Amino acid sequence: MSDIDSTPRKPGPWDIKPEDVAALEPTPESVVEAPAEKDQSLVWAVLSTALMAGFLWWVTGSVIVAGAVLIGLFVHEAGHVLAMNRLGMGPARIYIIPFLGGLAKARRAPKSEWHGVLVSLAGPAFGLSAMIPFVAVGLALRQPEWLAGAFFIAMLNLVNLVPAPPLDGSKALGPVLTRVHPRLEQAVLLIIGVAVVWWGLSTGRFILAAFLALSVFGHLRRGVWRAAWGRLSWPEAGRSLGLYLLTLALCAGAAIGALAPVVEGDPATAMRLGLSYLGVRG
Repeated sequence: MSDIDSTPRKPGPWDIKPEDVAALEPTPESVVEAPAEKDQSLVWAVLSTALMAGFLWWVTGSVIVAGAVLIGLFVHEAGHVLAMNRLGMGPARIYIIPFLGGLAKARRAPKSEWHGVLVSLAGPAFGLSAMIPFVAVGLALRQPEWLAGAFFIAMLNLVNLVPAPPLDGSKALGPVLTRVHPRLEQAVLLIIGVAVVWWGLSTGRFILAAFLALSVFGHLRRGVWRAAWGRLSWPEAGRSLGLYLLTLALCAGAAIGALAPVVEGDPATAMRLGLSYLGVRG
């Protein structure tokens, strides 16, 4: 998950209107720089990571799977950080949020909506690389637990692509929907957000459901106002949609592929096994 939203409030009558903003060309001087923040203390960084590791162990019941998810979480956020630093938004930092996940926080806002999309997709795309050692060990030792760890790394990145605030999918697909019509983004993300909250409640993931519910509510209050650096152009919207669908397909394929050796290479059975891990019974 990346923190690149620069729309903290609903505009008042004194704000610049969207039609006036559209006529402005973004310049380096217009890039918003966040106030300087103190680095996270070493004690809190270690404590939050330990809490997250313990929570994952309690949820999964496996040291290997819990370690895989924790490593996958760091690699996922590192993907955001690398993109942020490369696009002039750094120096970015990684924060572990106990019981919820991680956050990559930029020092500066993106220079354009297109840069925001790239940062959002960098986490899931780069995060898949964390699967490699777990797949290698699982195949070498013929131990399904390592492959299950690889599966959950893939799912960590796949779930983040769900277009529900504040997940990466909402920041990658939302601007594309806004290019069509601002209300379309708000409606689609709200509907999917409610569905994800319902899934969390129905599968016993109450902390996640509460967190997503608060985010969906915040998205609803925000309205259709977007950042001052404007919307995607139509070519950028097309590229954004293509990259989003490609990343989605890679994550889904990686999840199925991680479980394929466990079920003798049958993709349909691997998919059913993966859904059962998520509490979805077919």
